[in-house]
Amino acid sequence: MLNISNNQLHTKIDFSGFKSGKTIFDKKYYKALNKFLLIFGVLMLILLFLPWTQNISGKGIVTTLKPDQRPQDIQSQIPGRIEEWFVNEGDFVKKGDTILRISEVKSEYFDDKLIERTNMQINAKMSSVSAYQSKVAALDRQISALKEERELKLEQAENKLLQAKLKVKSDSIEFEAAKTNIRIAERQFERNTTLEAEGIFSRKDVEEKRLKLQETQAKLVTQENKLLASRNEILNARLEISQVKANYMSKISKAESDMRTAQSNSYDAEVQVSKLENNNSNYKVRNKLLYITAPQNGYINKAIKGGIGGTFKEGESLVGIMPAKYDLAVETFVRPIDLPLLHIDEKVRVQFDGWPAIVFSGWPNVSYGTYGAKVVAIETFISDNGMYRILLAPDEEDHKWPEAIRVGSGARTIALLEDVPIWFELWRQLNSFPPNYYQPQNNKKGKSEAK
Repeated sequence: MLNISNNQLHTKIDFSGFKSGKTIFDKKYYKALNKFLLIFGVLMLILLFLPWTQNISGKGIVTTLKPDQRPQDIQSQIPGRIEEWFVNEGDFVKKGDTILRISEVKSEYFDDKLIERTNMQINAKMSSVSAYQSKVAALDRQISALKEERELKLEQAENKLLQAKLKVKSDSIEFEAAKTNIRIAERQFERNTTLEAEGIFSRKDVEEKRLKLQETQAKLVTQENKLLASRNEILNARLEISQVKANYMSKISKAESDMRTAQSNSYDAEVQVSKLENNNSNYKVRNKLLYITAPQNGYINKAIKGGIGGTFKEGESLVGIMPAKYDLAVETFVRPIDLPLLHIDEKVRVQFDGWPAIVFSGWPNVSYGTYGAKVVAIETFISDNGMYRILLAPDEEDHKWPEAIRVGSGARTIALLEDVPIWFELWRQLNSFPPNYYQPQNNKKGKSEAK
C-alpha cells in the first residue's frame, strides 16, 4: 500500500472488489483538496505583496492638552483647622467661590484684633520717627548757630590779635625812642660833667642832667615793660583764638554726634515701621487665606481632608477639582528604539477603553472604532517607566472624539509609519528588526526646498 516493498500486494490481489478498496483507492477524494490548496497558495502569494502600514503601538491614558486644564488638588498655604464646608463632592463651583473655611492653629495669630493692634504700633513708631526727625532738624539748626557764633568769636579774637600786634608795633617804636633819649641823655650828662670839670657849668647843671638821665632810664625800662606786655597780649590773643576754635569744635562735635544719634534712631524706627507694615500686610493676606477658594471653574471631585475640626499642615491637599472646560488629549509612551520614528503632527490612531473597535493595525482604513490624532509634543527626557512620553491631540480632519470620554480613562495608540509589503513586514518581525526609518512628507519637502 505504501509502495515501500518490492513485493507489491496490489499486483497480486485485486482490491477493487472490496468495499473499502473502492473507497480508499478512488483518487477523486483529494482532487478538491488539491484545488483548494492551490487556490489558497495563490491567494497567500498575492497577499504577501499587499501593502502593509508599519506602526508603533502603545498604551496610554486620556488627559488634557493644556496643563491648566488637568485635575488638580487645592492646598492650603498655611497650616490650619477645618471649620466649615460650603460645597459637596460633585458640585460645580466658579472661580473665586469659597470651598471651605479654616482657622489658625498657631498661637501668634490667635488675636482677633491683631491687624488693629499692629496698626497702632505702626502709628506709634511713625510718631517716633517724626520726633526723631524734629530732633535732627533742631540739632541741625543748633549746629548752624554754633558755627555762626564761632565765626563771630574768631573774628573778635583776630581783631584783638591785630590790636595787640599794632600795640606791639607802637610800643616798640616808643621803646626805640626811649633808647635814643637815653643815649642823648648820657651824652649830655657826660658833656656837662666835662664842662663842670673845666669850670664852665655849675654843679647844679650837672645834677639836673643826672636827674634827667635817670628819668630817661626809667622811661626806657617802662617802655620795655610795655613792649613785653604787648607781646604777651599777642600770645594771649592767639591762645584765645585756639580756645575759641577748640571750644566751639567741641560744642559742634557734640551737637553733630547727637544729631547722628537721632538720625540713627530715626532710621531704626523707620526700619521697625517697615517691618510692622510688612507684618500687617502679611496678616491681611493670611486672613484671606482662611477661606479656601476655587482657582477656576470646575467640579469638586473629592474631599481629600474631610470632616470638621481636622488639622493639616501647609501645602497639604484638601480637595480635588476638575476644570469644567478642557481639551482632551492622550498621553502615551513609546520605546526608545521607536522614538526617532515619531515627529510632530504625525498621524496616530487611538482606541479608547470601553468603546468597541475592530482594529487592523496594518490596514488602518478598514479599522472600525478608532479615532484620529496627531502628535503635538514629544518628551526629550525618558520617563520613570523607561519609555518616552508622547502627547496626542485630536485630529481635526478626522472624526470627532466621543464626548463621553473622561480624563483618566485608558487608550491604545497606533502610530502609522511607512507602507511596505506584507512579506517584508513578516521578514522584519521574524528577525526582530525595527520599522523602517520614517520621515514624514512635510519634512522631506522642507529638506528639498532648503537644498
